[in-house]
Amino acid sequence: MRDVTTAQTPTRNRGSRRTEILDAAAELFAARGFHGVSIEDIGGAVGTSGPALYRHFSGKEALLAEMLLDISERLHTSAASRVTAAPDAEHALDALLNGQIDFALSHPALITVHDRELGNVPEPARRQIRRLQRLYVEEWVTVLSELYPGCPPPRLRAATHAVFGLLNSTPHSAGELPAEAMAELMRDMARAALAMVQS
Repeated sequence: MRDVTTAQTPTRNRGSRRTEILDAAAELFAARGFHGVSIEDIGGAVGTSGPALYRHFSGKEALLAEMLLDISERLHTSAASRVTAAPDAEHALDALLNGQIDFALSHPALITVHDRELGNVPEPARRQIRRLQRLYVEEWVTVLSELYPGCPPPRLRAATHAVFGLLNSTPHSAGELPAEAMAELMRDMARAALAMVQS
């Protein structure tokens, strides 16, 4: 049986050209902002011309939308799989924490892009992203409801968002510690924060 506490967030096909473009764009958007990056900049980062990118994406907004839809879908799908595979709520929470920590340490640029640029995603893609994120949060709330049955869901939901804020601080904290030590620190802090829902 696989170890649900260490299973990683599902990844895209790393060899695909679209993936290469999305990853390069995420780094550029995080460094310069969405409006500070041109299609030509993204093309140059992947060794092609800007116009050649239109074979893959209709424009910068479509690229941004796919970037954030993709990671939102992968996080939700991974969380649902982890919770389903876990033998109990305690193991499910460990698996959820490990998944979020793995994402936060591996993709700090995506965190920055989401925080700053979601408003630049066209509708209805923005609604889809928000829906996927709500579903992701509810996976956590369901697990926490089993662990803390006396705690009302709105409090558990607020605690979940607060823990995401803690874990998603990696754009500022990445590199301060080796990845393994950082992951352990983040896990301990998140566990301590979630335990406070009962106080």
